[in-house]
Amino acid sequence: MPRYSFPKPKGSEITPRDVYLNRRHFIAGAMATGVGVSMVGTARAASAATQPLTFKQGAAPVLSDKPTARELATTYNNYYEFGTSKGEPAHNASTLKIKPWTVEIGGEVAKPRTIGIEDLLAMELEERIYRMRCVEAWSMVIPWVGMSFSKLASLVEPTSKAKYVKFTSAARPEEMPGVRSRILDWPYTEGLRMDEAMHPLTFLTLGMYGETLPNQNGAPVRIVTPWKYGFKNAKSIVRIDFVSEQPRTAWMTAGANEYGFYANVNPEVDHPRWSQKHERLLPAFFASRETEKFNGYGAEVTSLYSGMDLAANF
Repeated sequence: MPRYSFPKPKGSEITPRDVYLNRRHFIAGAMATGVGVSMVGTARAASAATQPLTFKQGAAPVLSDKPTARELATTYNNYYEFGTSKGEPAHNASTLKIKPWTVEIGGEVAKPRTIGIEDLLAMELEERIYRMRCVEAWSMVIPWVGMSFSKLASLVEPTSKAKYVKFTSAARPEEMPGVRSRILDWPYTEGLRMDEAMHPLTFLTLGMYGETLPNQNGAPVRIVTPWKYGFKNAKSIVRIDFVSEQPRTAWMTAGANEYGFYANVNPEVDHPRWSQKHERLLPAFFASRETEKFNGYGAEVTSLYSGMDLAANF
């Protein structure tokens, strides 16, 4: 993707395109009474196949923000395999078949294996409430259900050669209309440095709001790293590889000058086409606040990047 040379407006001055195009949809969805059936009805229909989960309350940094309404979190999100606008995933993702589902785990490990989603769901799960931040300068607070990624890693025993973890998402053109486009080089791939992946905050996620993940939010299994921009959180994962070299990720392939490997939330490093200094905590679409470095999780993760130039390693 090319660098654009036109002047960059302040983050607080930009109205998100999807907000403008779907303003009636979100006004209705924000009504707590449920009278606005447009958004609420869509969320319920899209989530009809979800199932309640058994979990305990997990340890996570305390947030001052309240969780985002489920109806909003399940109808306004990025998932390019199902479309590029924020409402398309909820509309299109019902075509994804999530049963049966397995995740292959291999690479630099002592015990490679293939694990089924039923086996993952049978493990001890916990709920953590994390703030999530999109590179487009909007954020949500979501109660996720899952387990530390390190718990899954312990099953395959990574070797000393494992320096990074590569995640590969499903790419099924017959079920995912976006995969039939050339927006990205499919399948979607993402990666983390080994110490990032094994950090206690990195969450292998199987559910949200007490139920299994809706298709449009990455069912049946995804990764969540709350101090990074949302595109790092690979959805509908089918393969996990522990590798010795930094993997080339989907968004780096599409535009390395805009989407770096680390993707840490950082108000000091702007996206080439807009500022990252402010964000909107939805549903407050038109009110901005200052972005917190590492999305507010600096106390937990700053040490991971000691001595690094975070402008160069963005």
